[in-house]
Amino acid sequence: MLNNYDKIANQYDFMSRLVFFKSQVNAQINQLKYLPKNGSILVVGGGTGWILEEISKLSPKGLKIVYVEISAKMVALSKQRNFGDNEVQIVNQGIEEFDSSILFDAILTPFLFDNFSKERVEFVFEKLSGFLKPCGLWLFVDFCVGTASGQWWKLFLLKAMYRFFKLLSIVEASQLIETKPYFEGSKYTLIDESRYFGGFIRASVYKKA
Repeated sequence: MLNNYDKIANQYDFMSRLVFFKSQVNAQINQLKYLPKNGSILVVGGGTGWILEEISKLSPKGLKIVYVEISAKMVALSKQRNFGDNEVQIVNQGIEEFDSSILFDAILTPFLFDNFSKERVEFVFEKLSGFLKPCGLWLFVDFCVGTASGQWWKLFLLKAMYRFFKLLSIVEASQLIETKPYFEGSKYTLIDESRYFGGFIRASVYKKA
């Protein structure tokens, strides 16, 4: 199954911290201040679910969270997390198959789009955008190569990551697709952006028109 991390679910958090220290964690945690105190939140590709505990530290109650994760093993780990008194629905499904009758106040996509081919990036972006309320917030975190100094080591590291995941037959992508044009073309407003790990990780907060 494409873009499924079952094979390394138990080791994923350790591996990510071994390479990136806490950069991936901090990039996500530092965005959480933008979440509504009471509202509906869609989290897609949240992995082991540690972010649910961080959300509950800021908002221990009042949130309705839908957590979509394709890996069954990641889902099992996520169900063991402390959600506080928030209402959490965990869905073991790929975002391509997921559907919702409600619109969300905020969407979180931590390191989701780097898994996809260009065709799937376009499809998933449009689908997620359709789930977000007008003036809703999209908390986006992913890798970024850019054109600044240090690009060579980012390209090298990115290539090594894709080669590793290809060997395990985990992800479909073989290159990183730039997502900024999709947000700009859909009239999203960038309200905050931070860089981590020498600029290799970009954390952006977008507001829907």
